[in-house]
Amino acid sequence: MTGDAPRPARCRRGRRPLSLTTPEEPSMTTPLLSLTWTDHVTGRRGHLVVDRLVRGVASGGLRMREGCTLEEVAGLARGMTMKEALHYNPEGKYIPLGGAKGGIDCDPQDPRAFGILVRYLRAMRPYVEHLWTTGEDLGLSQDTVDRAMAEAGLVSSVQAVYRLLDDETAARRRLADAFAVTVDGRGLDELVGGCGVAESVLTALDRAGVPHRGTRVGLQGFGTMGGATAYFLDRAGLRIVAVADIKGTMANPGGLDVARLLAGRDAHGAVDRAALRPGDRELPGDSWLAVDADVLVPAAVSYAVDTANESGVRARWIAEAANMPVLPEAEARLARRGVTVLPDVVVNSATNAWWWWTLFGDIGADAEEAFAHVRRSMRELTGRMLERADADGISPRAAAHAIAADRLPVITERFGWYG
Repeated sequence: MTGDAPRPARCRRGRRPLSLTTPEEPSMTTPLLSLTWTDHVTGRRGHLVVDRLVRGVASGGLRMREGCTLEEVAGLARGMTMKEALHYNPEGKYIPLGGAKGGIDCDPQDPRAFGILVRYLRAMRPYVEHLWTTGEDLGLSQDTVDRAMAEAGLVSSVQAVYRLLDDETAARRRLADAFAVTVDGRGLDELVGGCGVAESVLTALDRAGVPHRGTRVGLQGFGTMGGATAYFLDRAGLRIVAVADIKGTMANPGGLDVARLLAGRDAHGAVDRAALRPGDRELPGDSWLAVDADVLVPAAVSYAVDTANESGVRARWIAEAANMPVLPEAEARLARRGVTVLPDVVVNSATNAWWWWTLFGDIGADAEEAFAHVRRSMRELTGRMLERADADGISPRAAAHAIAADRLPVITERFGWYG
């Protein structure tokens, strides 16, 4: 069972049982399309799973990591189906797509990785051209994806959606302009996801009556998502007491200097230890999990919190900035101890939504407008999820899945699977 798999929910106040389909729809237990590709040069394997289509198109990133499996990609694709549905606004220009995901079993720092990526994209060309919009995910930057797309002879990583746009030329210009926007030396595209994670955390704190200033946070991962999350939480007055990267964990109960760490970060999210101050400590890599913090943000890899280590968690909340970082059995144990897991399908959904808000024209290529839209949308979605969880006596994850289950049939009826 993957981290994004649906869970049964108790039905109260006459609500129907949780289901992601209507009787007329295909089952969600089996994806619409699932395939595995083998690289003829290296023997490495890649996967593509299309969980669901809306108007003939599905959305989901492409990751590259050693050990990536078809099962992992299928779980991520199902999560994308839910992320798209959760951001459905019947009055918006952005029309949710279906869910998909790609994955390549290779270390992204392997010297052969770029060649493998290009050959994978050449093999997947019919899908990229017609039904799968993709972009950066774990192990791959958008710049790397774009360069590989060009070498593979593809127009864009999101070209499948172009036929759904009212004005393709204006939409592509708007997205390109948005990617050119920088804030404090970082691209807007690198920051919107972390802004969404931070807003989910702040919404949970507000509902619990916990002040922002001084609330302690530990993060695993300091790449695009982890670094941006730290940036926004630090600006909101929270205290970042631990950050784990590939070299280990950096900690200070009085708070780390986030700006210094970001300035000392390389392209892979590793921090030059020269950026540490006297009083900052270096600890083993897994120490972030048991740090004395109120909030933990796993922002690096899947399956980071399992039944072998969940007992070390001391935080009150875990915000899943990574995809599927908390295994289901560990989440159940955490819940029994009063630890609330804010699920990935909500928490890390802002990056994907920002792409489409910009491309479809709900927002322009402006940082202030983008952050305001992300904050408003994420606060509304997180609040709705937590309210549903409280009302139905279920976990936030089950509540998010229930909201998606309510919306998917509406989307299908309005737009259809195949367009």
